[in-house]
Amino acid sequence: MIIGSLELFKLVSAGGCGVAAWALWRNQPDQVMRRSLNDVFIRGDLYYKMRGYRGRELRSYPRVIGVKTYIDRTEAAFKLPVGMDPSRITESAWLFRQVLGSGVELALADDGRTFSMRKYSGVIGAFEYDAESVAAALRNMRLPVYVGKSRTGDVAYDMVDHPHLLIAGETGSGKSVALRSILTSLIRQVGAKLELYCADLKRSEFHVFRGVAREVVTDVSGLERIVLRLQREMRHRGDLMDAEEVAHIDDLPADKRPPYIVLAIDEVALLKREKDVMDGVEEISTIGRALGVFLVLAMQRPDAGVLDGRLKNNLTVRMAFRHSDAINSRITIGSDEAARILDRDKGRMVFKLNGCEYVQGPHLTLAAARTLLNPYKNANAIAKPNVNTSVSDNDIIELEVL
Repeated sequence: MIIGSLELFKLVSAGGCGVAAWALWRNQPDQVMRRSLNDVFIRGDLYYKMRGYRGRELRSYPRVIGVKTYIDRTEAAFKLPVGMDPSRITESAWLFRQVLGSGVELALADDGRTFSMRKYSGVIGAFEYDAESVAAALRNMRLPVYVGKSRTGDVAYDMVDHPHLLIAGETGSGKSVALRSILTSLIRQVGAKLELYCADLKRSEFHVFRGVAREVVTDVSGLERIVLRLQREMRHRGDLMDAEEVAHIDDLPADKRPPYIVLAIDEVALLKREKDVMDGVEEISTIGRALGVFLVLAMQRPDAGVLDGRLKNNLTVRMAFRHSDAINSRITIGSDEAARILDRDKGRMVFKLNGCEYVQGPHLTLAAARTLLNPYKNANAIAKPNVNTSVSDNDIIELEVL
């Protein structure tokens, strides 16, 4: 009887140790991450559907193939079943952040099946614009846009490859500073190969580019004149490319290659009722890429009436600073993540290019921008016509000839 009790005690003790070991293993960070990822796949219906025996539906979910934990992050890799569209994962990046937290970034490997995911524990801190580090990040790009810093380092892209940019965010979120930083960087990096036109419909931001941009206007009639000029220029460039039998202005002979053109419009939502101007802006968004004509559009509150149809689809890159609610955020980037940015996080954005990621934009003051732009003053600007900008269509056409 005593021996039986001892054996029972040993058995219970061994069982208790096994349960404790299992609980300890289950709560290891890598196992928690594996379960969380599988939870994302199930919640998001992220599977590949197949037909099995007698037409039975079979679901094949992505398979987690590795998890590693570091001081500041957790990294995981998962592989899609053959036949599953990887865009289903990138389009569900918002769900990964809902389940795993805001510090999640996804990247697709060259095989089209393997995703790497990083979950960071820290936050992206605010930082000042540094001209030298920005120049280093933009090296070897034709029309470079400096976005800011993510948790993995500098974020930048070439507008020639990814044309037309939309910047949206409520007052005080960092939108205007981002515009200032992007255009200042473009001017400094591209120089004489860039023609910049600015429309400052709020009369609050683009004055810093007077004498640097080809033209800065503050009313609708002035913008209409610029749009007409760019439409004429696009037709000219199209004729030139047709004569040389090339598909992009970069393929033209060096002596015939025109400069890139960027039209920046602050508070484009004010143009909602200006059909002629919006038609011209939409035309640029549709055919401008091959012709070397690009848009940078900014607005405080995204307007579905303005961002409808072809224009929205052609704005391939988005910067969403803090939005007031989830509806506005979804208009800009297709998810509610921009509405989660806190008011204290000035300069924080959701950057959408290949998927979405949180990025901190640099802080560039007006005074610092003026100092950086001084060497470029009056190098590219044209004299403002000495006429009233409220002119007829015929008068505008005559101005184009001047």
